[in-house]
Amino acid sequence: MTPDVSTPKRRRIEPEEPLTLDNSDDYVPYIPVAQRRQQRLEQLANRGYSRSSALNTVNDAEEQEAREDEEREEELRREKARKERTLLEEAQEVHKRKAEEDGKKTTWEKDQEADEKILAAIVNQRKLASDLELAKGILYTESLRSSWRPPRFIRERSEAQHARLREKYHIIVDGEEIPPPIARFSDMKIPAPMLKHLKSKGIVDPTPIQLQGLPTAFAGRDMIGIAFTGSGKTLAFSLPLVMIALEEDAKLPLEKGEGPVGVILCPSRELANQTYENILEWTGAMAAGGYTQLNTLLCIGGISMAEQSHVFNKGLHIVVATPGRLIDMLEKKRFNFESCKYMCMDEADRMIDLGFEDDVRNIMSFFKHQRQTLLFSATMPRKIQDFAQQSLVRPVLVNVGRAGAANLDVLQVVEYVKQEAKMVYLLECLQKTPPPVIIFSENKNEVDDIQEYLLLKGVEAVAIHGSKTQDERQYAIKSFKSGAKDVMVASSVASKGLDFNEIQHVIIFSMPKEIEDYVHQIGRTGRSGKTGIATTFVNMNTPEQTLLDLKYLLMEAGQKVPPFLMSVEDPRAAQGGALKGCPVCGGLGHTISNCPKLEDTQRRTMASHRGNDEGGY
Repeated sequence: MTPDVSTPKRRRIEPEEPLTLDNSDDYVPYIPVAQRRQQRLEQLANRGYSRSSALNTVNDAEEQEAREDEEREEELRREKARKERTLLEEAQEVHKRKAEEDGKKTTWEKDQEADEKILAAIVNQRKLASDLELAKGILYTESLRSSWRPPRFIRERSEAQHARLREKYHIIVDGEEIPPPIARFSDMKIPAPMLKHLKSKGIVDPTPIQLQGLPTAFAGRDMIGIAFTGSGKTLAFSLPLVMIALEEDAKLPLEKGEGPVGVILCPSRELANQTYENILEWTGAMAAGGYTQLNTLLCIGGISMAEQSHVFNKGLHIVVATPGRLIDMLEKKRFNFESCKYMCMDEADRMIDLGFEDDVRNIMSFFKHQRQTLLFSATMPRKIQDFAQQSLVRPVLVNVGRAGAANLDVLQVVEYVKQEAKMVYLLECLQKTPPPVIIFSENKNEVDDIQEYLLLKGVEAVAIHGSKTQDERQYAIKSFKSGAKDVMVASSVASKGLDFNEIQHVIIFSMPKEIEDYVHQIGRTGRSGKTGIATTFVNMNTPEQTLLDLKYLLMEAGQKVPPFLMSVEDPRAAQGGALKGCPVCGGLGHTISNCPKLEDTQRRTMASHRGNDEGGY
């Protein structure tokens, strides 16, 4: 059967609307150029223009339109090019402009900018505060209140009179409401037994750092104390703590398990032990005069705390410690800082430089209340000062001379000695003055070699360095101080704050890279107003930058500069601009960009990071 195929139906197609470019009301159809020109000529003729003037006007109009069209097209091309440019091309242009700007700057200006960038990067540290204070955003704005006040006649003096007294002793101060300087111990209201004891030791008048530092500490103010080695800084920060502890005990005697009232932190065991012995002497003098016998604890590594168990049987007034052992005792809760209101860091810049910064923050976390904080050192560069200013409450800066400057009571002699001739020449140098003499070397093995050589030559010598046991270190210091040994050969461990009053001569066998270490080493002589000699060996092995630091230090102190040292030229001198010292180490012969101390700090940081990455228990 044939399928039925139906015819498809046809649909009617509606006519489409004519195509236009734009259906909007403001659409203007295109008019050919010749027709548009004819229309303009007719319009001008209707206005009374002659044919020649009408032609000129139309030609000018067409030229203007052509120029505008070209400008629009050029702008469109530029816009398209801008959109098509890559980030790399833009970066190249920025670098090119910066290079042109840098080309206009002097080398000195470029170096200054580079140094400022480095300094800004390394000073970005958290302030020294407890974790609780940082977490809660606790910010102290007022200093601790103190019951001490200067005598009325001191308070009634004008600020101009105070300024004249400070100027007389070359004291530079900075801060708000600075306490007045006081030129006599008796006017500081120090108890009679202490005055008698100081007089018996030949200490009659305060040194410049004590003249301004003691009133500042007595007033309860946070303080940054800077003074050259041997200037009496230990008395300036220890005596206020003794007075505070006596006052607190008079209010309410401390019982077993209570205290301490204050803590003194030191970077080395030897310095802590020396401070501890001084405080025992002063507290003993006060007890002999009828005051309470204060209980003082020495908290350092290398000694058994069981030997001081009797100290814990009573209330604890003062703790002298190194950071590691102090943290250990606090974590074991042998004592706490519930009532601690005084904290001093001796050789504060060295504490932070030696990697104790995290330990100090850890110690801060044990404080429950505001405390009076004091930082003391002979060398405190601008970086540490700025850091301290942020961490303390309304601090007073007391500076006797330039931070990092050498003691002017030390005669500095620099001699060029070949490496192989050092040992022989050392014996000649020992003939300059009678014993005792200290010899410094940066290398522990060299320290042992020098001691062995001197013993073979019949010289009574002892050695001290970081690899010695605590008993060996204590024996060396005691035998040297007592006069049983004539010479002590030491690494830099003995250069920080240790007090040997009778030292007339210091020999620096190997010049340290950091000029700060040199300042501390020569400071073992010329202490407490006495004079001394420091002989330094240098040769081709000594870095030129270190020689330059040494040259400027000698010039600043008015010392004789040997010709070979004077011939060392400063590359910065040819660049123009003022020569500034390094803000990290205080050296005058280099900038922060080539500071050996900064390099050493970065090396230690990288080493610690590698150690952490390697893991271990």
